[in-house]
Amino acid sequence: MARKKEYIEDEVIDKAMNLFWQNGYENTSMQMLEKEMGINKFSIYASFGNKHGVFIKSLKAYKTKSNVFFNKFKNASNGVEDIKQFFYDSVSALYKEENQKGCFVTNTYNEFSESEDPIIKEQMSLFMDDLKSLIIEKLSIESSKDEETILKHANYLLLAKHGLAAAARVNSRKEIEDYIEMTFNNI
Repeated sequence: MARKKEYIEDEVIDKAMNLFWQNGYENTSMQMLEKEMGINKFSIYASFGNKHGVFIKSLKAYKTKSNVFFNKFKNASNGVEDIKQFFYDSVSALYKEENQKGCFVTNTYNEFSESEDPIIKEQMSLFMDDLKSLIIEKLSIESSKDEETILKHANYLLLAKHGLAAAARVNSRKEIEDYIEMTFNNI
């Protein structure tokens, strides 16, 4: 007879996500996960397979949580101003938690940039493709730009968003706000 889970999966994944967010994948051990999640290794392996399985679940949980910002961004209709607001919203969320600076996806993207892990690459590609599509959609609201210019601006803003997320790990809120303002002076 299988044992009944004595934990709520979403809650333990949130704890694991925060741990990975702070330390990265490589610097997070199974012992750290066991302690943070409040469950033993047997339960971790039984429920998630291994550390990698916990990490993939954590990425998916982060994506679900970030859908609040994406949906606000997606449903807005003010073009470039919507993109700028999305930049501000994403930074505002990053500064709410003292131990979480930077974007979990960007941190993962940077940590796994040389990795051949197909599951992580797929998760990163989906996230970045969705963001780029939204940026292109918002830039297209302004009909004065041709398709080539819109694509160049979208690429620029996607890279600026990466830079913003990385900078949020070490820079002050004022420096970040100046960065956002200067980024949008170029659009």
